[in-house]
Formats: sequence, structure tokens, C-alpha cells
Amino acid sequence: MAVTRRGVLGATGAAAGLLAMAGTADAAGPRAGERTGGRGGRPLIGPATGDRLHVMSFNIRYDAKAAPGTPDSWTDRRPVLADFLNLEQPTVLGVQEALYQQVKQVDADLPDRYDWIGLGREGGGRGEFMAVYYDTRRLEPLDYDHFWLSDTPLVIGSASWGNSVVRMVTWVRFRDLRTGREFVHVNTHFDHQSENARQRSAALVRDRIAGFDPALPVVLTGDFNTPAERSESYRLLVTDGGLTDGWTAAARRLTPAWGTFPNYREPVEGGDRIDWLLVDGGVEVERAAINTYRSRAGRYPSDHAPVHALVRLR
Repeated sequence: MAVTRRGVLGATGAAAGLLAMAGTADAAGPRAGERTGGRGGRPLIGPATGDRLHVMSFNIRYDAKAAPGTPDSWTDRRPVLADFLNLEQPTVLGVQEALYQQVKQVDADLPDRYDWIGLGREGGGRGEFMAVYYDTRRLEPLDYDHFWLSDTPLVIGSASWGNSVVRMVTWVRFRDLRTGREFVHVNTHFDHQSENARQRSAALVRDRIAGFDPALPVVLTGDFNTPAERSESYRLLVTDGGLTDGWTAAARRLTPAWGTFPNYREPVEGGDRIDWLLVDGGVEVERAAINTYRSRAGRYPSDHAPVHALVRLR
């Protein structure tokens, strides 16, 4: 069953406006090293207004029990992540790599109005979660499920296609309490080693999305472990699957095109975007950002950079 702060929602089955200071990547977008958030900082997107939704994808990096004081220390990263999320306040957030203890800690660090849905990829609280957090003032979950990226997607903890690590998908069907519109948020993490597994995963996710009610807009978030625009997985989902890259489709991009895996180093403009936020034709992307947020002391919340967007359901 999926675990939520407010209790189990059901059995696991088949699986106006913006800140005026926000500019385009070619104009006033923040550069590497510029603080955008934290104490005395400013959000890139911040709380959604009107009928817009603020969607975010963030690989928060699992707790590897790194020593305090090192870049990978969860003890040191957690408060930076909390500051960032409380600053940006996404309407819905798909995380990757979160272990159960981290899922609960992120929940505790968010405002009380947030809840989450998720399941460990090895079942129950075991393994990493593709948890989806959401603002209960705006969104009501109507349905949800999980499936595994394998030849047996309904089998918990299953793996195929050459990947030694279990990979999965969590999806939630939401109703926007402000507008009454519904959409589906799909969140995943593709394999980091097997190209075959990534391509097979992309095809499975594409086919599962195609099986949703075609009247429902879809947002797909995840760490895809392969570059946007020049990988076969991207082609399967975008060119073949009919999804749109939220970064390239955005009416305004608020940051340079940073690579999304800086690995606690200075972000690189033009680096590989392996974390994506994809949408179907039912979603209009107004703003997009690849956020290089860090604390005043220069600490990053994760080895990945979050990708987020301000969207409107058509």
C-alpha cells in the first residue's frame, strides 16, 4: 500500500502573477553562485497564483550516511532543502531517491498543508521512493498507483532489461480545488547504468500514459539519467510519445540552461539536462527554471538541481 501522512488512500493496484524581477535566461536570470532563496533570498517561481500550478521535479539524493561537514551529508543538506522548498512552495513536487526516513523528514519540514503519496520501490518502506508531495489547499488526490519498470510492472520490486537496481513509477490523479480541473502527475527515476533499461522504461511509461483518460492533462517528472534532446529515451517520450519538454516549450525561461547534475560543484551552462519536466498538450508552460539554489554558506541541497515550472491546465 502507499503510505501517506494522513493514512492509506487505497490499495496498490495496477499501477497577477510572478515576481517582476524574474527575467529570461538571456536577460535577468540568475547566474551560477547568485543566491535565489533562503534567508533574505527570493524565489524563482514561488507560490502559484490564480489558476496556475507550480510543478517541481527534484532528485534529493538518498541519505548515504556521509559524514557531517561533507557535501553529501544529509544532516547538513536537509535544512538547506527545507529552506528551498519553503521558499518556492511548489503546488506539487515529485522527488526521486528519497528513503522512507527522508520522505518523512521532508514532510515534517514542509508546511502542515502538504501531504504526500508514495511507496518504496522494493515494497512498503523499503528502498527509494518516487514520492509526490502536494499542497492540500489546492489539490485533492482522486486516484493513484505505482508500477515497476520491468517486464512485470505489477510485481512489486521487479527488475528487468539489464538494470541491477529496482526502478518504478508513482502517479497521482489530482483535482485542482481552485478550478475544478483534473490532471495526472507521473513521477519516475530511470536506471543510471543500463541504456536498454532506460529505453524500455521510456517505452513503458509512454504506453502507460497513453492509457490514461485522454481528457486528462499529464505532467511527467523524473530523473531520466540521460540527456534531453539527444537521447533515445527522450525521443521515445517526446518525438514518439507526443509529450513536450517543459524547458524548451516555456514561454519564459528564468535561468540559463544549467546541467541538472552539478554533483555539488558549480553548475555548467549547457551541461546535460538529465532531469526533465514533460507535459502533454493539455498543459501550457508559462515559466521554467533549473534552480541552482544554495545556502549562504554555499551548501547545495542535493547533487542534482531541481527543475520546476509554472503551468496552466488548458
